[in-house]
Amino acid sequence: MDYSLHKLDIASLNVMQQDMLRTVPRERQVVLLSPTGSGKTLAYLLPLLQLLEEGSDEVQALILVPSRELAQQTVAVARQLNADLRILACYGGRPAMDEHRLMRAQRPHVLVGTPGRMLDHIGKENFSVDTIRTLVIDEFDKCLELGFHEQMRGILGAMPRVERRILLSATDCPQIPDFVPQGRPCRLDYLDDADAKDGRLRLYVLPSPEKDKLHSLYNLLCMLGAEQSMVFVNYRESVERVGDYLRRMDVSAALFHGGMEQRDRERSLFRFSNGSANVLVTTDLASRGLDIADVRHIIHYHLPLNEEAFIHRNGRTARWDAEGKAYLILGPEEHLPDFLDETPERLMLPQRLPAPARPQWTTLYIGKGRRDKINKVDIVGFLSKVGGLGREQLGRVDVLPGWSYVAVDRRVVKELLVRVRGQKIKGVKTIITPAEL
Repeated sequence: MDYSLHKLDIASLNVMQQDMLRTVPRERQVVLLSPTGSGKTLAYLLPLLQLLEEGSDEVQALILVPSRELAQQTVAVARQLNADLRILACYGGRPAMDEHRLMRAQRPHVLVGTPGRMLDHIGKENFSVDTIRTLVIDEFDKCLELGFHEQMRGILGAMPRVERRILLSATDCPQIPDFVPQGRPCRLDYLDDADAKDGRLRLYVLPSPEKDKLHSLYNLLCMLGAEQSMVFVNYRESVERVGDYLRRMDVSAALFHGGMEQRDRERSLFRFSNGSANVLVTTDLASRGLDIADVRHIIHYHLPLNEEAFIHRNGRTARWDAEGKAYLILGPEEHLPDFLDETPERLMLPQRLPAPARPQWTTLYIGKGRRDKINKVDIVGFLSKVGGLGREQLGRVDVLPGWSYVAVDRRVVKELLVRVRGQKIKGVKTIITPAEL
């Protein structure tokens, strides 16, 4: 299968991706260690596409990932590389029967899924494992930790005909479980390249005079203005508490954690990614596998539990050649983690701070998507012709199977909703409403 990079706005491959493109076809097992944000998804998808038989109607490759968001992102990147690729994401939070129906209808070349959901499909024999020749384990340090061991053992034990394995991570795994056939893997280690990121990532410490650090966080966000910031906490309940406080203080914040409904999680990510929310308050769930561009600031509201979590959190910024900043907010009884190799610069906030910055965009929800034969061109044309919007008033458009999200200049939203009320997109009547929580 051929591929195209221009749809991903990539002019050329980096060294790691070029090495993977050469290595994967000739090696039976490859272990890739490369920093967060270095392009690992693209690095394994490119050679994988070359290995697939386009004329086949069987599943030829299985990609295991630790979260539904990474599954969705992987499918999106793969489809941009090759529009003819039949690839399906499988994960919890939606009926497994719906996925089985899609398997039968689409006959995918590649399945991407979380361990629990994939083991469920294998146990029900919803697809044949006998035709799978390539197994990819992305974020293998996460997929192979104790919580996933039995699921992974069941999946790998059910696929005896796998010929090629690709394991990827942004941190080294001290010991790969014995149920992963290893042989003599080809190991590509680019973690030393993370040192190059040190010059692009500046680290600060912000002392908080109070044990409850909410006011210090608020002041910091006021200083940072409209630049995209991710606030990391250690617990789901903390996401809700911090998010509620920021909203009361008129900070445009989206929330993200594993206890949220899938649609709410997706909506939060779209709002943050398209600039409708300046702040994403999240657990470490968002520290891996998400490709969110232009994140400038990482805020450790709660100190990370270990060095690995610290690395993955900070990996959300200073991606590729960009620069970023990370902040640790320390309460009166807290101390810097022992694993820090450098002493962060002490941040002193100015006495006079601006009000919280308002984002440029607002996200609109459109109740139709790909299943209704609606695409980006249809939505842009509708909002331009019927809604009267100019090109500069339209931001990112995301079309999902059952609905769509579009970023619109917040200054024209009220007038736009009046113009499009009761109107049809491609002859289809639908709901158009703000997607703010």
